[in-house]
Amino acid sequence: MKSFMFTSESVTDGHPDKVCDQIADAILDEAIRQDPESHMAVEASIKDELVMIFGEANTKATLNFEKIAKDVIKDIGYEEEYRVITKVGVQSPEINTAVANNVVSAGDQGMMFGYASNETPALMPAPIYYAHLLSKRLSDFKKEDNRIKPDGKTQVTVEYEDGKVKRIECIVVSAQHDKNLSHKELKELIMKYVIKPTLPAELLDENTKYYINPSGSFAIGGSWGDSGTTGRKIIVDTYGGMGRVGGGCFSSKDPSKVDRSAAYYCRYVAKNIVAHGLADKCEIQVAYAIGMNEPLSLYIDTFGTNHVTEEDITAYVNRNFDFKVSNIIDELDLKRPIYRQTTNFGHFGHPESSWEQIKETK
Repeated sequence: MKSFMFTSESVTDGHPDKVCDQIADAILDEAIRQDPESHMAVEASIKDELVMIFGEANTKATLNFEKIAKDVIKDIGYEEEYRVITKVGVQSPEINTAVANNVVSAGDQGMMFGYASNETPALMPAPIYYAHLLSKRLSDFKKEDNRIKPDGKTQVTVEYEDGKVKRIECIVVSAQHDKNLSHKELKELIMKYVIKPTLPAELLDENTKYYINPSGSFAIGGSWGDSGTTGRKIIVDTYGGMGRVGGGCFSSKDPSKVDRSAAYYCRYVAKNIVAHGLADKCEIQVAYAIGMNEPLSLYIDTFGTNHVTEEDITAYVNRNFDFKVSNIIDELDLKRPIYRQTTNFGHFGHPESSWEQIKETK
């Protein structure tokens, strides 16, 4: 195999799209905390001081949308005053009827993907794995140095040789900062406290390139520098472009929405295939129709890295995993207020998540 470069990006918790994802998932968490049977699809958009909350809900929970949104924004680290407009209706009775059968069924049609690779400890692709580590560290660093502000992005380019990670070619970090912090001081801070403590030294060499705030000043950030909307970071949320993604985002959606729950389960199955040594890489695709519990199709691809036959892998999946919507929700225990914690630094690769566990399999 030839050498190649692959790049993935991540964003901090203060990126305006991620602010909206966190608002949406904080609303979902509060609904599920009060009523585990809640069916939610409530999203958010933000620009300057204006927050718009909109969507559909079918829940017994009493939700203070304005307070939830403002608490999230404050928790992220923004100190400005915000105004909240809310337009939330009841979920379509046709959708609710399709979902709330005697057996829980898919809340929409669509295809979902899961992916795993043995090139990092979390069994995630290296470019997105390291980009997430940087964005997590950058998000944490603002609590240690108040000259670093909440908004930011990271990007990592990895060089592969013969399909294996060889080195890191390029690192980009863009950090919102206090207007009085010079570019020179910022570069020194980010290199010393974000990049060097976070990335493996053996992957960095004299030819690795570092671009820290390449645009220069980044004092105006968050919703004051850009608008944000729930669900716009689906590549950041998944595999950084290395694995394919389905047709819908994750944040705001309760587990009856297979865009989210089935994508989590596909990751679970793909990770177990790799973790148990059946293949070095694996991608799973599944598809559903609204109102149906059983999937329409299932596809498994190991990209020629399988260590047993493809037929054996298919049999292994059929023996150990069940893609029925009702089983996914039960097996992964998804009717819990766990969703805001999934929002930042990707939905995959975090060891505390139920879909990241290694299952005892037959």
